[in-house]
Amino acid sequence: MIHLRIDDTTQRRLPFYLAMEEWAAKKLPPADYFFSWQVGPTVIFGRNQCIDKEVNLDYCRRNGIETYRRKSGGGCVFADSHNIMFSYITPSEHVTTTFARYTEMIAGMLRSLGLKAEASGRNDITIEGRKVSGNSFYHVPGRSIVHGTMLYDTDLRHMANAITPSRSKLESKQVQSVAAHITTLSEHLDMGIDEFHRYAIRYLTDSEIILNADMISEIEELERPYYRPEWIFGRRSSATIRQGRRIEGVGEPVAGISLSDGRIADINLEGDFFLLSDLDSALLDRLRGVRYTRDDISRALEGTDASQVIAGLSTPQFIDLII
Repeated sequence: MIHLRIDDTTQRRLPFYLAMEEWAAKKLPPADYFFSWQVGPTVIFGRNQCIDKEVNLDYCRRNGIETYRRKSGGGCVFADSHNIMFSYITPSEHVTTTFARYTEMIAGMLRSLGLKAEASGRNDITIEGRKVSGNSFYHVPGRSIVHGTMLYDTDLRHMANAITPSRSKLESKQVQSVAAHITTLSEHLDMGIDEFHRYAIRYLTDSEIILNADMISEIEELERPYYRPEWIFGRRSSATIRQGRRIEGVGEPVAGISLSDGRIADINLEGDFFLLSDLDSALLDRLRGVRYTRDDISRALEGTDASQVIAGLSTPQFIDLII
């Protein structure tokens, strides 16, 4: 696997590294690429999440925590300079297989250090049953991108309060609750963060590309759209019907539906699910203008496999969710 490295000490914001993934997927020859990065305190939320419901914006503003939307699905994560972010780009069309391969690869790296690490659930890596890494993925033509956290250490106070609006006040029991479910490498390793960082790169990669000034300029062009308010804050729903539920292996999708004369005028899905293709063109566009009945919706979705759009979601489950 090829390590992508920037040979300078410039402090960059999180969207630069999301753009770097896109750049590598679009510009570099087919191969497996990996790079790692660190940022100041930042909340990163998924492509289809509603920022107002998932992020405590007041808390973030008061504490200098930046907030950005990524193009992959999944839920909110908190990053700071005490943990390391990993990015993996590979020439694969099968996203879920790629995702499983990546999480097992990272778990194997941790096991090589003597840790009892394993890939767990749909997107986590755990050590002795406690989460040390959360990951998400998305697909661009011909490539799959996987990225995620690696908690070396972190500010549990920020983690407990920044990503859940209801946790607007610091309470020790909330921090204790977070601590009960996560762990950090600093609890298990007699190795500093910089030493671990170097070890991970040596273990996972066998060659290197150093990005030059022209490459960095191209990445910076791709970075710009991530700062647009319409991207960060997302689509504002005027839905008259909102309903959702937890679906095992999928997440917690929430359907927002606007009706006009008994027909679906607009529909959107929010949540921490993983997208495999474009949500609107592959699924939701088929329902706009359709009568809001189970029979009509079922007919509109004939021949459509929702699991090819949202990982793990069957078409009957999708219909049950929205009707």
